[in-house]
Amino acid sequence: MFSIQPIIRNILSIFAVAWIGGSSVQAAEPVRELPLAFDVRERIAKPDLGGLARLRFLTTVDFPPFNFIDQSQKLSGFHIDLAREICRILDIEAKCQIQAVTFEELQPALEDGQGEAVIAGVAMTDELRQRFAFTRPFLRLPARFATRLSQGSGGGAGGKAELSAVLAKSIGVVAGTTHEAMLKAFFPAATAQVFPDRAAMLQSLKAGDVNAVFSDGLQLSFWAASPDAAACCRLVDGAYVSEHFLGEGLAIMNRKGDPALTQALDHALLELTRSGRLNEIYLRYFPTGIY
Repeated sequence: MFSIQPIIRNILSIFAVAWIGGSSVQAAEPVRELPLAFDVRERIAKPDLGGLARLRFLTTVDFPPFNFIDQSQKLSGFHIDLAREICRILDIEAKCQIQAVTFEELQPALEDGQGEAVIAGVAMTDELRQRFAFTRPFLRLPARFATRLSQGSGGGAGGKAELSAVLAKSIGVVAGTTHEAMLKAFFPAATAQVFPDRAAMLQSLKAGDVNAVFSDGLQLSFWAASPDAAACCRLVDGAYVSEHFLGEGLAIMNRKGDPALTQALDHALLELTRSGRLNEIYLRYFPTGIY
């Protein structure tokens, strides 16, 4: 089963220092609100869930800050809080459960009826869509540019002028990744400087050997705020999303034979979007923003 989790696992140590450990490193950029995933004027009816005996969400423990074991040894994270809020909106809190399994066990556990939904960063592929149902995406993971604080206007002049300054010099990118392909497609005039891995790319940016880098916005936001970056760098204004390169985003997966549950989950996600509660949960775990 394809997953975006390998992308996120790389930030485990950064997240542990910058968020769980209460790092005093300042945010790399101002807080950004979560882009709306739903049209708030839309209406999605709440199905009758009276016959639902249980809603057990299956997740993992190695996908920070989405799901992880916190310092008190409790299952925590964006996905965990979101699942609880969904149950509150649907008025089924007494029937709600959250169970952590390994990522490899998610699909068979759902198929075997050990849970009713998966909320764990499973990418929506054509193969999985043939076998499972998905809610609408509630969060997209963008690509971002990061540059040294000494570049551009230093304090962060936004807009086209800053982007032009960044693109005027070579851009670091990891070889063979979707971000390399995306950089070439979105910015064909840019000069890409490829690196064998993310660590080498970020070290080059930190040392000033490369002007900027283009990579996963989530990883970059946590790295820029971490002690490892030593306050060297910041994210450039502008987030780039692409279904072709980065997929449709994060969604909840459930069995195809339960369309009422899929609709109920979409109803709850819409209500959380409309009320601003989804944005509150997002800012709890992404205080520096990823957009």
